[in-house]
Amino acid sequence: MTDEIEIISNVPVRTQALTPMEMLSRAVENGQSIDVLDKLMGLQERYEANLGRKAFDEAMAAASAEIPVIVKTREVDFTNKSGQRTNYRYEDLATIAMTVNPILSKHGLSYRFRTTSLPNEPIVVTCIVSHRMGYSEENTLSAPRDESGNKNGIQAIGSTLTYLQRMTLKAALGLAAAADDDGKSSEAQTENDPISDEQLATIQKKIDATGADTERLCKYFKIDALPDIRKSEYANVIAAIDAAAKKKAGSK
Repeated sequence: MTDEIEIISNVPVRTQALTPMEMLSRAVENGQSIDVLDKLMGLQERYEANLGRKAFDEAMAAASAEIPVIVKTREVDFTNKSGQRTNYRYEDLATIAMTVNPILSKHGLSYRFRTTSLPNEPIVVTCIVSHRMGYSEENTLSAPRDESGNKNGIQAIGSTLTYLQRMTLKAALGLAAAADDDGKSSEAQTENDPISDEQLATIQKKIDATGADTERLCKYFKIDALPDIRKSEYANVIAAIDAAAKKKAGSK
């Protein structure tokens, strides 16, 4: 009995399950059928995709912990044709990129933009954040051409593109922003201030989900673009989009 125990104790014991690739290698060695090999290939692909997603989540969490609050250093201040003044501060795309790019690269992350701009259609921008292991996630927003401030056609497209790139990148990375107050406490926002980036993102998502007419919405609330919506009108805008969606659904 003692000899048997000694013999068994010398046999190597595998404590980890075979990976799909190891299973596939053994199947090939054993001459398994094409159907079995195809199933194992599919299992391997799902296994790699799951590893990539986990690596992406870990990298995003690590990067988010290092990315500081982005300071709003740029200002928009103009009066439209109807005499309504628009004034707000924002963080420009270049400032965001200079802040986040080194941190994202450090954790194997990168981003790019995909753009669609068809005649008489809203401009659509998708921000794609990717990990070096192959997993990626997308965030898409759309908006009409920004014709505020007496812009020409090309400037209107460029302004909207830059705005959407900035917003989709912020949403994809979960960036926070703070006003540039030179170290002083920021003044409390009033109901007449423009809506926050989060409120704007909520409105845009509702528009995308319901197919609401952005141009018509802007005309109804007498604004040049969605960022011009005031905090006092936020609830009314949400209600208007919901009402239009219900009316559209009822007409079908």
